[in-house]
Amino acid sequence: MAQRLITANRMITSPAEGPTRVVSPGYVRFEDGVIIEAGEGRPDGADLHLEDGVLAPGLVDLQVNGFFGHDMVDADETGWRTVVERLPETGVTSFLPTFITAPVEVQAAALRRTRDLLPTLDGRGTRVLGVHLEGPFLSEKRKGAHNPAYLTDPTPEKIATLLETGLVKLVTLAPERDGALDAIRTLVENGVLVSVGHSDASASQVAAAAGAGARKVTHIFNAQSGMNHRDPGVAAQALADDRLSPGLILDLHHVSGTVARVVFNAAAGRVVLVTDAASAAGMPPGTYELGGEPITMPEQGPPLRADGTIAGSGLRLDDAIGNALAIGIDLVTAVDAATRVPADLVGRPDLGRIAPGAKADLVWLGPDHRARTTWINGQELFGGGS
Repeated sequence: MAQRLITANRMITSPAEGPTRVVSPGYVRFEDGVIIEAGEGRPDGADLHLEDGVLAPGLVDLQVNGFFGHDMVDADETGWRTVVERLPETGVTSFLPTFITAPVEVQAAALRRTRDLLPTLDGRGTRVLGVHLEGPFLSEKRKGAHNPAYLTDPTPEKIATLLETGLVKLVTLAPERDGALDAIRTLVENGVLVSVGHSDASASQVAAAAGAGARKVTHIFNAQSGMNHRDPGVAAQALADDRLSPGLILDLHHVSGTVARVVFNAAAGRVVLVTDAASAAGMPPGTYELGGEPITMPEQGPPLRADGTIAGSGLRLDDAIGNALAIGIDLVTAVDAATRVPADLVGRPDLGRIAPGAKADLVWLGPDHRARTTWINGQELFGGGS
């Protein structure tokens, strides 16, 4: 691939030395899908100059149940292609498809199907980083939209079954379940990021999970014990414990703007913006599926189960950044939470940053903070930037 140079009046860069920052103007030069130079200034000979908006790293979403009418757990090849080819519209260049609670054997079969499908998707769109299993090792007390009939303890045999394909990169579990701490250790030893979620655990139980290797908390404040000042739970420990990165669904329905500001302030540099998108995301109001169960996308707000329980979201990750800015979070912090922080959590320092040696995954966010153009491995896969 020929060398290309893009300049922008504003760009977010992550130099090897020092923090992520905005440079005005900035430039990035890449070749063969890799960034070879990036920094402040506007060199001559640019292939493209971006006058407005901001050039940012490609967005990284660690929790995508589905999108564009397709639920990832049972999508066929056409469904997978639709999602990976269209996610660049939202600025997302890497993601973890998320499979919610089901019998372990059903999840294992879904993992095998996914393993066989992935080679057909290579290079077609958004990069698949692996799979996020949200369940079945969750608390009945905090089940949210998950089917309680399938919730179970994380025995060594069940963990081994799910690890067999090598695709599992993130597991959400409740640390109070029998065998959970041993399961966390096994998962971490196998290179899996562990997140505490759908949990009624006490703060001390969450601290023990972090001691065993857990490093994330799934959708803070949703489906978990909270912030009682005499009986702190998952949310309190997520904010207080520097080992943990709280995931935040910033659609302003799952968590209010005021509470979202508390999260960013208390967990500075650790927040991970996620969509928790369901198949209804990117679709008109109607009936869709999440984990094989019907959900309804209303005219306003997130998708719902028949009993009124929130069932994922209709959020785009670029809109989450826009919502963060709207509640007073600065641009660098908002973008970092959707790029560098999640990439580092899943052990991919080559993603989520504009820096030499990183993948040439870029997104031009317009003044409305929505993706205008998205590049993956240096290839423009959405928009008209070139």
